[in-house]
Amino acid sequence: MSVWDDLVGQEPVVAQLSSAAEGADGLAHAWLFTGPPGAGRVTAARAFAAALQCEDAPRGCGHCASCHQVLQGTHADVEVVRPEGLSYSVKEARALVLRASSSPTGGRWQIVLFEDADRATEAAANALLKAIEEPPARTVWLLCTPSPDDLLVTIRSRCRLVTLRTPPIGAVADVLALRDGVDRETADVAARAAQGHIGRARRLATDPEARRRRAEVMSVPRRLTSVSPAVAAAESLVAAAKAEARTRTEELNEAETAALRQALGESAKGRMPRGTAGALKELEARQKSRATRIERDSLDRTLLDLASYYRDVLTLQLGAGSDLVNTDLAPELRTAARHGRPEDTLKRLDAIMACRERLDANVNPLLAVEALTLALRTG
Repeated sequence: MSVWDDLVGQEPVVAQLSSAAEGADGLAHAWLFTGPPGAGRVTAARAFAAALQCEDAPRGCGHCASCHQVLQGTHADVEVVRPEGLSYSVKEARALVLRASSSPTGGRWQIVLFEDADRATEAAANALLKAIEEPPARTVWLLCTPSPDDLLVTIRSRCRLVTLRTPPIGAVADVLALRDGVDRETADVAARAAQGHIGRARRLATDPEARRRRAEVMSVPRRLTSVSPAVAAAESLVAAAKAEARTRTEELNEAETAALRQALGESAKGRMPRGTAGALKELEARQKSRATRIERDSLDRTLLDLASYYRDVLTLQLGAGSDLVNTDLAPELRTAARHGRPEDTLKRLDAIMACRERLDANVNPLLAVEALTLALRTG
């Protein structure tokens, strides 16, 4: 098994990266990994980092100690930057630049793998630019964003571009069936529902709670019978996103807070030394920002699921002949297609995209989703 095995349906990318790793003497020092959600941007960047640090030939063997350490996130010379809040600040960027300037301690390269680099503020991006323009001889930057346009043109012009595509549905289903032991029918349904997003497909195939949450979302269109149910549906969607964020952050928040309090010198009676309140407030702010991000990400997945419903309806209305995403809802989708007009379905899809834009602009989630469900009701 090599480090490239998890790059499902990305044969051109594997060829590009493995060739670069083999001829590392002329290696570009900044790489930009782009592609739609679920395509495997971070997976590709991590595999490339492992290949660059690999001790054996061909590079990226997947068996040596360096490959294992990179893939497990424990390699001393590979720093993974994962913005946890809504943005990545200039203060964090400057500290990162200092760390990236150090020489490798044991590996062949000092590698910075920056997930969600599009979350860097403009000031943070400018702070990173100088380091990417003139990196130390043994430093390699791996930046991940959905689109090249998400970064400053001055940064992306200095990066070697790696473009990933949405993996084929069949390839994702094969992975679920062969590697995860999922029965073929469940694997096919999950792969279609996730629209090629490998991680999402795996959760839907293996986690009953994930399937239940998605089924709740997909029931929204048939629940929009009047204004009151539409408002109630919006409230339930936002509440579910908040609950997911709370579940994912509570345990982590407690561990982080306890570790910081101990590091700051908390006494046996729980008293903190003077002058430490600022550090605790800064941590609390970061944790709140992370929870908000998780909530927004959850709502965005909800909106994409709703969009897949109306995409299927429109496909049937236009007789496009394309495969349905939600094959398990085929009878309901055909009924909705017969009783609606393509123009109204397009309006509903536009309303979903507008809601995504509002959430991205920090509009109150409940207000944004209420406006959406009312628009979905009327078409």
